[in-house]
Amino acid sequence: MHLAKIGIVNPIWSRKLPSEPSSVTVTKDCANRYFLSFVVELQPIQVEAKNPSIGIDLGIKTFAVMSNGDQAESPSYKKLDRKVRKLQRKLARQPKDSRRRNVTRIRIAKLHNQIADTRKDFLHKFSTKIVNENQVIVLEDLNVSGMVKNRKLSRAISQQGWYEFRTLCEAKSEKFGREFKVISRWEPTSQVCADCGFKWGKIDLSIRSVLCLSCGTLADRDENAARNIEMVGMGHRHDLKCTVRQSKTMKGSISR
Repeated sequence: MHLAKIGIVNPIWSRKLPSEPSSVTVTKDCANRYFLSFVVELQPIQVEAKNPSIGIDLGIKTFAVMSNGDQAESPSYKKLDRKVRKLQRKLARQPKDSRRRNVTRIRIAKLHNQIADTRKDFLHKFSTKIVNENQVIVLEDLNVSGMVKNRKLSRAISQQGWYEFRTLCEAKSEKFGREFKVISRWEPTSQVCADCGFKWGKIDLSIRSVLCLSCGTLADRDENAARNIEMVGMGHRHDLKCTVRQSKTMKGSISR
């Protein structure tokens, strides 16, 4: 392959070009890697959706729980993250503008790129699967900028790529003729039973399953939230007969 002002290059192709390229762009990242980006004409292949709609609840331990009961686990970044932290401590001890510090900086950049590439590969494959199989995709509007202020969870939240997943789903939905919806972050999707509409209120994050006091259904917390997200997005929330709590608060004392 011959490029103007550069000469002959032998790139490693990620996939075969679908048509003759009209232009090419050469870029270099902070880890000294070179990339070739081609502009080609492509006709999207329309795939008939298997399901009419789906609601998706995003999380940390499990990246996504769908309203149909399926789950998607995100790749583990712990091993690479430990290497990054170790090298960052080493970088802090090395003198500035030294050759060894520059070598360490490039090693850190390569690890960060490896984490980003792993995450991007997972998000692209998962978003493509979701858009191909469902006609309507419903997500919840998460306050990511506010959630990352939590010092204990900020690193784990940043590695998930929730906003990137939302952007990919929205772009691919437009490309393949799907409908993409985002519900308000103030909807009590984790506080309402998806079967009967009984509101049990806020529950601690450590509680992963909830027994409804009205209908007696034992529901998984994330799956119940995903079903509520789908119903709110499809406009069926008013169909539920929201029950009123019948129980009374009893005050008592413990005798010793």
